[in-house]
Amino acid sequence: MSYRKHRGIIWPALLAALLVSGPPSASGQEATRPPEKVARLIWQDREKKTLCWGELIQAGPVLMFQQGGPVPGFPALNPERQELVQMERVEEVLLVGVRDDDAGKFQSGWVAVDLGVDEMPHGDHSDFDYRNPPGLLASCLDASQGNPAHLYVYDDQFFLANDSLSGFTRFLPGALRGPAAARKGTFYRGGGAHITLAAVDQKVAYSTWIPGGGPTKGQIDVVDLSRPGSESIAYSFHLPSGALHGATSNSGKVFFAPADGVDWVDADLQLEKTPETVQPRHLSLGKDSESDRPLRTGAFTCHRNWVIFTTGRQDSSALCLVDAAVAEPRVVQLPIPTVDGLSLVPPEVTVAANGKRYAFVFQNRKQGEIQELLTVVDLDPNGDRDFSDAVIVKTLKVGNSKVDGHYGHHSISFDQDGRFGVLTNPGDGELWILSLDDLTVIEKHQVGGMPTKILVIGGEESKH
Repeated sequence: MSYRKHRGIIWPALLAALLVSGPPSASGQEATRPPEKVARLIWQDREKKTLCWGELIQAGPVLMFQQGGPVPGFPALNPERQELVQMERVEEVLLVGVRDDDAGKFQSGWVAVDLGVDEMPHGDHSDFDYRNPPGLLASCLDASQGNPAHLYVYDDQFFLANDSLSGFTRFLPGALRGPAAARKGTFYRGGGAHITLAAVDQKVAYSTWIPGGGPTKGQIDVVDLSRPGSESIAYSFHLPSGALHGATSNSGKVFFAPADGVDWVDADLQLEKTPETVQPRHLSLGKDSESDRPLRTGAFTCHRNWVIFTTGRQDSSALCLVDAAVAEPRVVQLPIPTVDGLSLVPPEVTVAANGKRYAFVFQNRKQGEIQELLTVVDLDPNGDRDFSDAVIVKTLKVGNSKVDGHYGHHSISFDQDGRFGVLTNPGDGELWILSLDDLTVIEKHQVGGMPTKILVIGGEESKH
């Protein structure tokens, strides 16, 4: 049986032996610390339309990957007609949306998974209990779920857009473990066509309409979360431009991604405003140098009081940062050189164990055989929590994506101890492990299929 060793890391071929005898320490003596799990991985396999899982296991100086296979109990989907869309987690519960090819009339909805990992805080650190493998918690797949695409987490609650129903459903993670009636969640009317939304303080939600013209151009429905059902819309207002495809909330403000730049409003928690008194503010991102069209974005990432996103193409490509906590936010742009044929995807942000705050931005291929890249940005070089001095610190070559519209993109996620990032290469069927200490790829593992979106859960079992 063969295996690879790289930077002191040995992979699964030695797993059984190490779990029995333990690895040698640097001094040649047997390690006194038994092997322990340090992270659990859950990823979408677009080829098989299912969720798969695996684990990273540490045995002395040796780090191993153990593949677990498909998540037990995950429902069988039609590979030709259904897609897994966005997935998020709150503590030990994961929710993933399912979309079909017939506006929800075939079979769409959601699947909830018990991740089997519990965090146990211990003062200045946390240990993690890997109590059981991941498994199905609940699911709802039928012709009445409205073909969801977007899924969000606000205030530790899930918000799933039901596009064809012109509304969204709020799920409480604890209720997904309860009786069938509680697992259905709470439906609210608001938004339409291809909904994005933002919720604030469990009181109000802003749900968008995507049309670029007509009566719902730039429309945002303001939803009272204390009034579920068809009468939940308190009022609606319109932004100057339409084609809305992104929303988030941060620091008492709500941000939107229309066809032109970014617009924002103060969150109306008391629902005191009217369509006439709402005052949207505009943040320009500049114009495309060739088409002269306004630059835009499509999705936001929040970290602390900062709203982070990408924009542009080629010489106008940039990572954008907005401090939502100030009275009059402005856009800070960090140019990211991007060759023709590559485009930036929304960033993922983490805090490494060494205290560095990083944004990871893939440059995915739109066409041709251009080398795809991962750009790493140090958001806070001097540690003052002001990201306006963010700098690019590294650009890595990555494997192949397999982009098909919204699907087949690279993805990256991080363990909760801030030691590793795990990224997917959908076109190669590989997971790569990235050290957050020196930002190098320390090993590659073939998992097969088409791994796309990934989540990393947990950290070391015990730090004592």
